[in-house]
Amino acid sequence: MALIVQKYGGTSVANPERIKNVAKRVAKFQAQGHQVVVVLSAMSGEANMRSDLDSGHVVVVAGFQGVDADGNITTLGRGGSDTSGVALAAALKADECQIYTDVDGVYTTDPRVVPEAKKLDTITFEEMLEMASLGSKVLQIRSVEFAGKYKVKLRVLSSFQDEGEGTLITVEEDKNMEQPIISGIAFNRDEAKLTMLGVPDTPGIAYQILGSIAEANIDVDMIIQNVGHDGTTDFSFTVNRGEFTKAQGILETVKATLGAREITGDNKICKVSAVGVGMRSHPGVASQMFKALADEGINIQMISTSEIKISVVIDEKYLELAVRVLHRAFGLDQ
Repeated sequence: MALIVQKYGGTSVANPERIKNVAKRVAKFQAQGHQVVVVLSAMSGEANMRSDLDSGHVVVVAGFQGVDADGNITTLGRGGSDTSGVALAAALKADECQIYTDVDGVYTTDPRVVPEAKKLDTITFEEMLEMASLGSKVLQIRSVEFAGKYKVKLRVLSSFQDEGEGTLITVEEDKNMEQPIISGIAFNRDEAKLTMLGVPDTPGIAYQILGSIAEANIDVDMIIQNVGHDGTTDFSFTVNRGEFTKAQGILETVKATLGAREITGDNKICKVSAVGVGMRSHPGVASQMFKALADEGINIQMISTSEIKISVVIDEKYLELAVRVLHRAFGLDQ
């Protein structure tokens, strides 16, 4: 017998028929002898969970809502029920937290872009966190962070299929030699790039440019500063496309202060990333990625790396081609 927390998204309870399906699934788990806590988006309810579970009841919790320090009802926002489910699973020391959604697991990339995309049986917290931050919409980033911190096993399953094991998100315990170097290709269309040309190549210049951006609560992603020539340098960074105009206006003000030559911008770019813990022990992943893109005539504008991720900024018109090419280059369609 296991203690299982199940989270169901809003589409899972969108009408009476779907609610009945959820109830049947919950009843099946309970009939198998498991203790079940159910977290529902935009629903309500509270209980003394431990005592109710011990009494054989299924506990239903409002996943979209929370309570602040003063006892007031608060809204966690879209995807908040994911985090609520993980938090409950951590507090109750559940054996597993099952996230039911409208997909049957985590895929190597978006199947709408690459029909050959494969569902992953397992993926590590590190990889899932990178995938979520880079554009994968399966899970809320905060829920993955929380699950990784408290070692809560997450399983992504379909609300609309009775069978299937979904994708298990867990710590990197399995040393299976067959694990792929790259687990997935993520992408994000909502990118924009800004460049300040001819800024003084002096200490503190990055702070003077980005300080005003930070004060406006604009998140900066990738940053490049070129090697200085003749006492000046070029400084580029990316922001969310929705913040492009606002950030550009701020730079125009900073430009006059710094005496920069020119500001250029491009809001028709995208970010494509290869993610996989296997690249820690396999050299040459970056060169393989760059060659695959070069063979298709896709120019790389910016590059960012971590231990388990390589991201590139490219022209948006090449997004789907780049994803398909990289998915094939790393053998993810096999």
